[in-house]
Amino acid sequence: MRTHTRNRRSLSRLAMAAAVAGAAVLGLSACSSGSTGSDASESASLGTVNVQLSWIKNEEFVGEYFADDKGYYADAGFDTVNLTAGPSTGASELLSGQADIALSDAASIGTAVAEQDAPLKIVGATFQKNPFTILSLKDGANIATPQDLIGKKIGVQDSNVNVFKALLKANDISEDQVTIVPVQFDPSPLTEGQVDGFFAYLTNEAITVAQQGHEVTNLAFADNGLPFVAETVSVTEQTLQERPEMVKAFLKAEIQGWNDAYADRDAGFDLIQNKYGKDSGQTEAKTKAGYDAQMKLVSTPETEQNGLFTISDDLKAQTIASLKAAGIDLTEDQLFDTSLLDEVYSENPSLKDYTK
Repeated sequence: MRTHTRNRRSLSRLAMAAAVAGAAVLGLSACSSGSTGSDASESASLGTVNVQLSWIKNEEFVGEYFADDKGYYADAGFDTVNLTAGPSTGASELLSGQADIALSDAASIGTAVAEQDAPLKIVGATFQKNPFTILSLKDGANIATPQDLIGKKIGVQDSNVNVFKALLKANDISEDQVTIVPVQFDPSPLTEGQVDGFFAYLTNEAITVAQQGHEVTNLAFADNGLPFVAETVSVTEQTLQERPEMVKAFLKAEIQGWNDAYADRDAGFDLIQNKYGKDSGQTEAKTKAGYDAQMKLVSTPETEQNGLFTISDDLKAQTIASLKAAGIDLTEDQLFDTSLLDEVYSENPSLKDYTK
């Protein structure tokens, strides 16, 4: 999974997007079905919602596949839910009106808010712990600590440069102490010795390289100064204000889908391999390993108590602190608005019990 948001698009587009954010947001509003009644998702169509995924259609979005396949989106009131494959951070798509909802990460959305004054909010998080890592070979550079990055050549995708720089800042490493080598998402530059380390996902490229027979070392961002949430459900402030029932309906369907993903791995694997992700080019072994690895990021002791997608006060504080250490200075209120998620669980308390 990428950033593993990954094949994700560069935030360099945000400067232009922010300049036209007002017009873009108006476009979002004009295109919405806009019902705000308390039972809108049950009594009226919520129309079509466009969702920008952070990565290709692999196991990373198995909860979305369940929500679509089992009719949870339809039951919530949507005519169509378009799942657009990435890679992308989703910020540009939200600001331009191409997407109503984006699955992104706190660093990418936080950077857009802090640097571009982008009117974006995180309303929930699939991954309680981000999966970003600097992958290296044990018999190569063996990058096990942040200080091991110094003097090394690190392959980083354009869309992940800001997140990588955040790792450097969080560990007091200046950018001129590391050589950033532009790469794509194929980790072959690492295995072929062109770079010492490779920006990867613990749930994706790290597994791929290990399954090729290499002993690998992972420098996980979450364990080295950046414990921020990822695969975040993100929207514009305008959408929150004008289409709250749409956001609530989407969150409910998402929770239902991911509850199923937790409970029925075999069914989820079938949806990935034979329907939604059949063109991803992944092996069965990679899909299964990625599925199992990501569920450790999705389900935690906190979500077992509070429900999937919830972001506890402690986790919000950790996210804000890790972003600040990386030079992204925000308050919780500037980045998060989980009030609609709270309403979903208040109205549907049984959804919390996904482990039963």
